[in-house]
Amino acid sequence: MTSARERLAAQQGKLLRALLAGGVPPSGFDPDRVRAEVIVLRNKRKRVVGYLRPDIPEELGARFGELFEVYAVEYPKFEGTRARDDAERFAKWLIERGDLKKPKRRWLPGKRITAG
Repeated sequence: MTSARERLAAQQGKLLRALLAGGVPPSGFDPDRVRAEVIVLRNKRKRVVGYLRPDIPEELGARFGELFEVYAVEYPKFEGTRARDDAERFAKWLIERGDLKKPKRRWLPGKRITAG
């Protein structure tokens, strides 16, 4: 027999998978509202990746959003995934697909080289 705490944990796990990894929402949750929240969370994730790696949206232009959507479905964010790791994985994914040029030098987030 499972305890109320175990049942709640299972429901929370299902909700998290629905929100982050395209899983089916647990019973009692409105699927339309869950889908709306999925869109909000993916947009937030996309903004963070663009902030951490501004070279990517700069190079991709209007294609950034559509490519990120494909990536986000293929590589859902799981608990414990750090934003910087996600941004680097997205860059690697783009390079492997041929959508982004391989950088000539390593990208150092937060480091700007200035002349003079």
